[in-house]
Amino acid sequence: MSAPVRAGSSASVSRGEARRGLLAAAVPYLWLLAFFLAPFALVLRIALSDAETAQPPYTPHFDGFAELGSFIGALDLDNFRLLFADPLYWESYLSSLRMAALTTLAALLIGYPMAYAMALAPKRWQGLLLVLVILPFWTSFLIRVYAWIGILRPDGLLDMALMGLGLTAEPLRLLNTDAAVLIGMVYSYLPFMVLPLYATLQKLDGTLLEAAADLGATPATIFRTVTLPLSLPGILAGSALVFIPAIGEFVIPDLLGGPDTLMVGKVLWNEFFSNRDWPLASAVAIVLLVVLVLPLMLLQRMRGAAS
Repeated sequence: MSAPVRAGSSASVSRGEARRGLLAAAVPYLWLLAFFLAPFALVLRIALSDAETAQPPYTPHFDGFAELGSFIGALDLDNFRLLFADPLYWESYLSSLRMAALTTLAALLIGYPMAYAMALAPKRWQGLLLVLVILPFWTSFLIRVYAWIGILRPDGLLDMALMGLGLTAEPLRLLNTDAAVLIGMVYSYLPFMVLPLYATLQKLDGTLLEAAADLGATPATIFRTVTLPLSLPGILAGSALVFIPAIGEFVIPDLLGGPDTLMVGKVLWNEFFSNRDWPLASAVAIVLLVVLVLPLMLLQRMRGAAS
């Protein structure tokens, strides 16, 4: 005969479980506080400062909570006003949004068939195909971008192959163009689209496809009405993983793009290291974060609707 459970012991176990639950919930918030909110506050402080030829190259307006009143009264929003007054900055945002959207769309059009074929492949081949997708990550990102210089430069590997096949009569001269930047970004971020799509497509219930076929649906109808809607969470996850880093990309536009390639990552680099205008560069970074929040909120809403 088992001993009765005491009420005090049960209450103490419940309190212990509640404390552990609160601690587990607090960890991600502490992580965000330490690695997102604190750096964001530092960048915002610099953005509201004035540029100086000193070390560090800015004069802060806010030196502590004791001076909070004078800080609020002397807020300097000139850096943010300049972003909207100078076409260089808002055009760089528009160009980055356009390039990131094209990269995401191209990665989706290329990555979806790849992920679909991987999901339909025999189980013994899926592991090998997955390794082939992640294999580029085993090589340095910078080396892979430099390799594209040799491929896209005039009389490079691409031009030699096309002229050898008789498809072109002269070099395409893709290097130092927006097309080269787009090619490099799609190549670099394609695995980020393929992997979540593959994970979603692999979990599809095959009986749903069989039921649709038994009801007389054509393969195209089955894909449009069953496979595509069920894979929407993978599409949204892959789009977010590609779009977010693509909009702030610096290395690929700097190496594969030309002087006319305008993206916010290059603008940030120039303001921080060439012009040494940290307040203006911080303002550029903050506005970029705000620009990113809107599509992320839209994607999150779409993911909620899809699930």
